[in-house]
Amino acid sequence: MYNTDLPSRAELPSAARLLKSTAAAALVAAGLLLTTVLPAEYGIDPTGVGRALGLTQMGEIKMSLAAEARAEAAAPDAGVAAPASAALADPQPVAAASVASNAAAATPAGVPEAAAPSAGAATAAESVVANADAAETVAASTAASAETAEPAAGQRHTLSFTLKPDQAAEIKLVMRKEARVAYEWSAGGGRVNFDTHGDPFGAPRNFYHGYGKGRNAAGDAGTLEAAFDGKHGWFWRNRSGVEVTVTLTTSGDYEGIERVL
Repeated sequence: MYNTDLPSRAELPSAARLLKSTAAAALVAAGLLLTTVLPAEYGIDPTGVGRALGLTQMGEIKMSLAAEARAEAAAPDAGVAAPASAALADPQPVAAASVASNAAAATPAGVPEAAAPSAGAATAAESVVANADAAETVAASTAASAETAEPAAGQRHTLSFTLKPDQAAEIKLVMRKEARVAYEWSAGGGRVNFDTHGDPFGAPRNFYHGYGKGRNAAGDAGTLEAAFDGKHGWFWRNRSGVEVTVTLTTSGDYEGIERVL
């Protein structure tokens, strides 16, 4: 068996040389951390080298995907309500009650039959009254239905903005409970993912109340009714790979509108 010779003391590196090698290795590691690891993994680029190499964009996409995954995991499917456009369908008009009358019952006791109006005449008169009452009931019900379907008169805004690939935007309306807003939005040049939801004032951490969501959508329209006092609106994410222009129109009872993202 061959045993290697141990190095002599003169061949061993000195303490100063070891310190220099350690310092050089630490500097190289720090440089790699700042220029490649942080930009590529977390989108943090203090030197600007990562963006020049295209690593910062990759890290920003990773972080946005992770944030979106956490948001979807924190919002269980059971907590997502049906879209407001489907939940606020017009109520059916109330059917008018029919009036049945008996001519014999209308004749007072002891009055000769000749003095009382004929059964045919009484039925015809009461039919006219019943039809008039029914028409008035249907008209009132239809007016109430139209009033319920249309949001109260208030503010109106139209906003348009462009989303680059993987870019997101969020617009919220300040609304009081049961306030209603008619909305319509469309995506020009591509399709987007969206999430319609609301947050009460002073919402607890991880709170989520959804009105509807979708993927690869070109647009949506309906009526949004606030479930509570707070901010209610839409979140869009462009996953199409091309620039998309989103145009949102709102009309109804809200106190303000703001872009929060």
